[in-house]
Amino acid sequence: MARYLKSKKEHIGLSPDAIHFKGEKKSDAVLLEVIDFNSENLEEYEEKSVNEVVKFNQTATTTWLNIYGLHDEKVMGDIANQFELEPLILADVMNTHARPKIQEYDNCIYISFKMLQYDDLLNHISSENIVILIKENILLLFQEKIGDVFDPVRERIRKNKKRIRGSGTDYLAFALMDIVFDNYNYIISQIGEKIESLEVDLLTNSNESILEEINKFKKEIIYLDKSIKPCREIVMELLKMDSELLADKVYVHFEDLKNNINQAIESLQSYREILSDQLQIYHTTISSKLNDIIKFLTVFSVIFIPLTFIAGVYGTNFDVLPELHYKYSYFIMLGVMLILAVSMIFYFKKKKWF
Repeated sequence: MARYLKSKKEHIGLSPDAIHFKGEKKSDAVLLEVIDFNSENLEEYEEKSVNEVVKFNQTATTTWLNIYGLHDEKVMGDIANQFELEPLILADVMNTHARPKIQEYDNCIYISFKMLQYDDLLNHISSENIVILIKENILLLFQEKIGDVFDPVRERIRKNKKRIRGSGTDYLAFALMDIVFDNYNYIISQIGEKIESLEVDLLTNSNESILEEINKFKKEIIYLDKSIKPCREIVMELLKMDSELLADKVYVHFEDLKNNINQAIESLQSYREILSDQLQIYHTTISSKLNDIIKFLTVFSVIFIPLTFIAGVYGTNFDVLPELHYKYSYFIMLGVMLILAVSMIFYFKKKKWF
């Protein structure tokens, strides 16, 4: 299946609000994890039924509901019903190949983006679709599979960090997005180090393997660009959004997100230009080597042209050639050819033609 645009024929014609899974199944079963907290208390649960977690929708504490696995249409339907979410929202959640976006609804804010992972050995980037639903006292986080990428946020909650424990779902959403955006910059820096190291190889060993590496990194940069650029639109929309679900004090943190994502996008642009320059250097180096070879062959051919002429004259079948019957004619001819060749080489050297 295509990496940049993934769609199946059976999805054509489905209703936009049809709760139907569109993606690759990455977990065997749906797992529900709950972290319920305020500035004084913290409780953590692991549940298997939506009915067991719906009670947190009515509490005054801040609740983080993490849903791992998006393939179970029944569970998603139950979440839509129990948390009073429009079916269109859950339809978007279950489309894991959708473009990152933000949308404000009557009782929640929908934010989706890509969590990226980098395989250092294969120089390959994979992605997981992440969806955050911000409600008044509960935040729903949808992930395709179980992972530990948000553990730093969990640890801050467990260690009773004042800011996150004393804030609501809006700040929690910021903390989760900040983890993802920091990861973008980390991945870009990892790839960037390898891209910069290619320059040394380019100047010393310009073979086809270098060209393959450049093209591979170009594809990964394009994939990163496709996943990261829409996040700037998301942050800009958050900064403009006038919602009761977002406290005034959280907008300063959204500014930090904007700076973070801008840094990632600018770095991507820089490495894209570096790769283009490296590709040009590669082609220039190959052309230079080819020119050196052609120059050497040309000089070699030019030296042998007069020698071939001499050999051709004295290789004719005419009897009357005055020098043919002279005792030292052969050695004189070789001497003339040698002097002529050495003189031409000396002349070409002086002119710096090779």
